Amino acid sequence: VFAGVRQAQWLTKTKLVEGLPPAVQGIVDNPALGLQELEERAEHMVSHARLWHSAEVAPRREQYCPVLFENLIHICRLMSGKYPSLTKRMLARNCRIAATWERESILLQVRGLSGVLMNSMTPIPPVASKEEILATKEHVLETFYPIAPTIDLQEVNVYKELNDTGQCFRDGYPYSHPHTLFFLESANVRTDRFRPEQLRAKMLMFAFGNALAKAKALHGNDPKVLEQPVVVQSIGTDGQLFQFMVFQLNTTDLVSNDGVKNLVWIDSDQNLYERAQCVPEVKKRVVTKPAGISGFQPDTFKKFLALYLHGTV
Repeated sequence: VFAGVRQAQWLTKTKLVEGLPPAVQGIVDNPALGLQELEERAEHMVSHARLWHSAEVAPRREQYCPVLFENLIHICRLMSGKYPSLTKRMLARNCRIAATWERESILLQVRGLSGVLMNSMTPIPPVASKEEILATKEHVLETFYPIAPTIDLQEVNVYKELNDTGQCFRDGYPYSHPHTLFFLESANVRTDRFRPEQLRAKMLMFAFGNALAKAKALHGNDPKVLEQPVVVQSIGTDGQLFQFMVFQLNTTDLVSNDGVKNLVWIDSDQNLYERAQCVPEVKKRVVTKPAGISGFQPDTFKKFLALYLHGTV
């Protein structure tokens, strides 16, 4: 992706807001929810994924990254005792998405595997007010002139303009609302992984694609400002560094740069821990660095949990 998130913003007609939206940050900061009670368990789960799960001396990323994700989801599910509506969620793997839209005079399509998608029986409520949505009319989208913003996109012949949420949302499927996408960049070789900026761009494109396909399923294909915006979240990680995103689709009228824009909140490059010492470091028969996890960041864990709880709490 030649310009990462900046390019994705233009393609999806989206205004970027740094940090988490108040609706999510409020969950992180609310001591009454008792999120801090789970911090010790989360740190233990990091140790399990990085140090104990595999018989290998130093587990590879392709092993520990998925294990860490499953461990964190397990902790999130523990909150369903306090919030029973959390049981009305379903994780779907290898869901395909296809969404088509026109931008200026260019027909665009995002399609492919959506990573792991958590679906919900109820949609996430809008995170931006009607006033905030209307205020986006004043926002000027960045252009890349003289470079075309589609310079590095793959050109294909489109024989059918698909808007399809895949097999995840068949008619009558009770968990019919996309909630959160999870992208695990678990390739062991660094060059095979998306860099953080590329990952954020991918997260934005797929959150947008899922929101657009859902909006068209609900409201038809006519371009319009949505009375009820569609919110889709995304979390990306390589097993240590986390990217958090909340996307709000305000409009399906994407052709021109004028009018209401969509909104995305991004909290970038949040470490869950600083270092995993798989084997102790010994110098002259003295242990200088014991095995273990150092620099655990409880706030990063709480952000993961807050996005999971969002729409319920």
